[in-house]
Amino acid sequence: MNISHYLVDDIGHYAIEYRIHAVRRMFQRDIHEDDVEYVLKHGEIIEKYDDDFFPLPSLLLNGLSLSGRPLHVVAGVNNFEKIIVIITAYQPDPLRWSDNFAERVQ
Repeated sequence: MNISHYLVDDIGHYAIEYRIHAVRRMFQRDIHEDDVEYVLKHGEIIEKYDDDFFPLPSLLLNGLSLSGRPLHVVAGVNNFEKIIVIITAYQPDPLRWSDNFAERVQ
């Protein structure tokens, strides 16, 4: 399932905002906004956190960057204001995730 199942409108009608934590981590991890937005549009939801981005849900998306690098993106969804908030992004640890990075192994 992709993020469009949780949106009330096309993703193109949503603003994308980045938390300061996300921007710092993306810089440290050499992850670019284009890659995050690509995962938002093409990645698969692998976990949903109903209370993480209180009072709104957040989602863990699994996908590939534009260069094919595995990425996880945690994003909060605000359907009232049509905003997707990027909470963090990281390259999943192969020791903690399945081969396709879609399931936790520990």
